[in-house]
Amino acid sequence: MAQFYTRDLHKLIDEVKAFRDEANLWKTAGSICNTSGNLVLHLIGGSNYLFGTVLAHTGYVRDRDREFTQNGVPKEELIRQLEVLIPLITNTITSIDLTAPYPIPFDDALRTNGYVVIQLLVHLNYHLGQVNYLRRALEGGD
Repeated sequence: MAQFYTRDLHKLIDEVKAFRDEANLWKTAGSICNTSGNLVLHLIGGSNYLFGTVLAHTGYVRDRDREFTQNGVPKEELIRQLEVLIPLITNTITSIDLTAPYPIPFDDALRTNGYVVIQLLVHLNYHLGQVNYLRRALEGGD
């Protein structure tokens, strides 16, 4: 699982780097209501909380509302924060028992660590696709 997170976080970093006009990170297109920048902040905040605070006991305090309202964070800062997630997530995954109960309810129920790790990977990829779509819609290209 850790390898999938490493791979897909690098894909997200590449998507952020691919924005030629940094202002487009903070614009929407089509039916997507959130900007790419806000989707990235959401993934950073959620991962820091659900992996960091809940499993690794980092003490990170999440401000979920701000993930969707903050704008103008420099592209390089988004990339830096994504890069920090890679060792946090991979070290956490490799140090936990995936069959053990996740410490807090997730999806309105008690789940295993493995369930949460898989759901968060799916969530990462859902937003990765949205970021890719927005970048191409706003800037053209592949």
